[in-house]
Amino acid sequence: MNVTAITPQDSARAALSHDIAMRRLLIGAALALTALLVVVPLAYIFYRAFAAGWQVFAANITEPNTLHAIGLTALVAAIAVPVNIVFGLCAAWVIARFRFAGRRLLLTLIEIPFSISPIIAGICYLLLYGRQGLLGPFLMAHDIRILFALPGIVMVTMFVTAPFVVREVLPLMQAQGSEQEQAALTLGASGWQVFRLVSLPNIRWALVYGAVLCTARAVGEFGGVSVVSGSIRGQTNTLPLQIELLFNDLNMVGAFAASSVLTLIAVIALVVKSLLETRRG
Repeated sequence: MNVTAITPQDSARAALSHDIAMRRLLIGAALALTALLVVVPLAYIFYRAFAAGWQVFAANITEPNTLHAIGLTALVAAIAVPVNIVFGLCAAWVIARFRFAGRRLLLTLIEIPFSISPIIAGICYLLLYGRQGLLGPFLMAHDIRILFALPGIVMVTMFVTAPFVVREVLPLMQAQGSEQEQAALTLGASGWQVFRLVSLPNIRWALVYGAVLCTARAVGEFGGVSVVSGSIRGQTNTLPLQIELLFNDLNMVGAFAASSVLTLIAVIALVVKSLLETRRG
């Protein structure tokens, strides 16, 4: 009887084959789940949007209320994102470069929007600035309108998007340290020169990356905005709220047409995010 011994090379080949099979299985499962949960729903949105033809799609997109919703969404993002970029940059600078009492508390407060539902934020604004709210009588006496108007929508959007820039910029600033900035100050550079020529170039990709995520979140915000806007057609409806109203009106073609615009914005944001990740790598 011939007995063949199993060599270490055979064991290594068997282990390698097993690893390759397992890797292929995991990759296949990941691709299948991605197709099922992401690709198919996105493809269906665009299919339904253009199912009746380009002319019907264009007619629904150019409908006055939908056009106003697109414009209002862009306006809110154009206001909220730059403000949050400045806020995030300043907050990250303070937390990374200084040690002070309440530093951890400040970071915790900045991250609160990640932890609570946007609807809760909307209700808080309603209880604060509404007619029966804490500041309601004062605002009414001075004819200042915040809720059911642009200021309220911008404020709640800024609240829910506040942490994004900070969370992208802060780790990079902490990892890089302050040696280059201190060297520039030693050589006679002013504070503005240090920021413009040393600090900003080192964090530019993280800053842009945070701004992209902030923009994507701002244009897609629904819960908080639905509370403070009042969902007034043609006045305070952002694009996500307009999509909901179109579905409720059983205007499926219009709803999917508007959804395709919102989806396209999200896809563009993801593409830019991936490109920035590549550059950072």
